[in-house]
Amino acid sequence: MTDKPGTPSVYEWMGGADALHRLTDAFYAQVLADPLLAPVFAGMDPGHPRHVALWLGEVFGGPDSYSAQHGGHAHMASRHLGRHITEEQRRRWVDLLLDAADEVGLPTDPEFRAVFVYYIEWGTRMALIYSGENPPPVDAADMPRWQWGQTPPWQPDHG
Repeated sequence: MTDKPGTPSVYEWMGGADALHRLTDAFYAQVLADPLLAPVFAGMDPGHPRHVALWLGEVFGGPDSYSAQHGGHAHMASRHLGRHITEEQRRRWVDLLLDAADEVGLPTDPEFRAVFVYYIEWGTRMALIYSGENPPPVDAADMPRWQWGQTPPWQPDHG
């Protein structure tokens, strides 16, 4: 799939806001029951699943609601600072999100799942970087935007 006139965005293809709300509701129900991830999300704001749905919506071509309401990439990055997320936690997060995508019926076509998984891998690896010992400045990156067959470039700071 390419971004040709008339081609739905990834956001539209997955079912828009309704699909993302179903996804994040199912996902965070799993997270809160998971022994590895539940401690990370203890005391989670009840609105957190909705915030993540807004984030994912914007990333995949939907409205810029997360940026408008929550401060965009800088805010999301700042939420990970000092959390010391482990690789095991990152992988579990990815696995549970993909399980939730199946559970709520997100599209299963290879093109969609490739774009979806590509972002989830990229995004969770960025969360590791921001949660670690020497994170980049939180305002160093723009809001990521994922499209069919394209991902935003990331240039690591080698300074």
